[in-house]
Amino acid sequence: MAKRDYYEVLGVDKSASADEIKKAFRRKAVELHPDKEGGDEVKFKEVNEAYEVLKDQSKRQRYDQFGHAGVGGAAGNGGGGNPFGGFGGEWSGQNVNFDFGDLGLGDIFGSFFGGGAGGGRSQRQARGNDLETRVEISFEEAVFGAETELRLNIEDTCSHCKGNTAEPGYELKTCDTCKGNGQVVQAVRTIFGNIQQAAVCPTCHGKGKQPEKVCSVCRGKGTERRTQAIQLKIPAGIDDGATIRLREHGEAVANGPKGDLYVHIRVKAHKHFTREGDLILSDEHISMVDAALGTEIDVETVDGAVRMKVPAGTQSGTDFKLSNHGVPHLRSETRGAHIVTIVVDTPTKLSKQQQELLEAFRAEPKKRGFF
Repeated sequence: MAKRDYYEVLGVDKSASADEIKKAFRRKAVELHPDKEGGDEVKFKEVNEAYEVLKDQSKRQRYDQFGHAGVGGAAGNGGGGNPFGGFGGEWSGQNVNFDFGDLGLGDIFGSFFGGGAGGGRSQRQARGNDLETRVEISFEEAVFGAETELRLNIEDTCSHCKGNTAEPGYELKTCDTCKGNGQVVQAVRTIFGNIQQAAVCPTCHGKGKQPEKVCSVCRGKGTERRTQAIQLKIPAGIDDGATIRLREHGEAVANGPKGDLYVHIRVKAHKHFTREGDLILSDEHISMVDAALGTEIDVETVDGAVRMKVPAGTQSGTDFKLSNHGVPHLRSETRGAHIVTIVVDTPTKLSKQQQELLEAFRAEPKKRGFF
């Protein structure tokens, strides 16, 4: 069976640099290693064979000129030689220190674990946990806005050391465990054997410093659990299900910013009103006589009672608009409307006189437009 082109095996162009070839080999080696689920021993050896030739400048020149014939015996070394020569370590199933060069550990082990290996070259500043809570407000408070106090029992900045972790009067010194690096090297078991990997220092948690004397209140934690009162301003026009984010009102952490607090708003149902966006909707019942002859009614709104005229001949289901009595627009001084739907009630019980009057009305010529 004819051998595949070595550049094709590694997935690089013929003009690829030595660095690009090295990176391509590492990716392929991780992907196809026989000890990895889904690995392929045959393809793994093929990749190693290609790299053994292309990593060597003289062999690569002969291969480019004469093809596989130009590297003869050298290519055969891939099956029994060191498959990890490019990593700078020997494979024996024991402890191995690999020099991954400028290809980070996260790039190599992301193939196995779906992400970086941890302990990257730069440590992100610690940040407190985000918190969530829920507040229930009335329909009117949602329309006009409100202020309320939240009382939460959370991890807050230590009142004694102010989050410094050191007893007042003492300083922070270089961490004895990591010598100020913020990281320690530990052995990690992988399919390649045990490798040395950097991890966050367990003593200083990546900060590189530790207190000369730990705080007597928080014991060096930098935080203490206590009830905190938080003032929450609810904007006018907020809707049910909305979330308000209060930056740095979440849990505290030593020598770092607090997390955020997310407040989920629940609006109580109103016995008379419903809401659609910036519109407030309600029904008003009138008799069929008032609908036929016209009338004026007092309509309940969030602003109080409003007098509204119902013209003669109004049909059930007719909508009337009361401008500027709806929900305020967020970040605006304008308001929506209140939509009043007229419901015409048909009587179910009539006195004898009422029945006679309706009978007489029905007997009238229909040119009047009724019935």
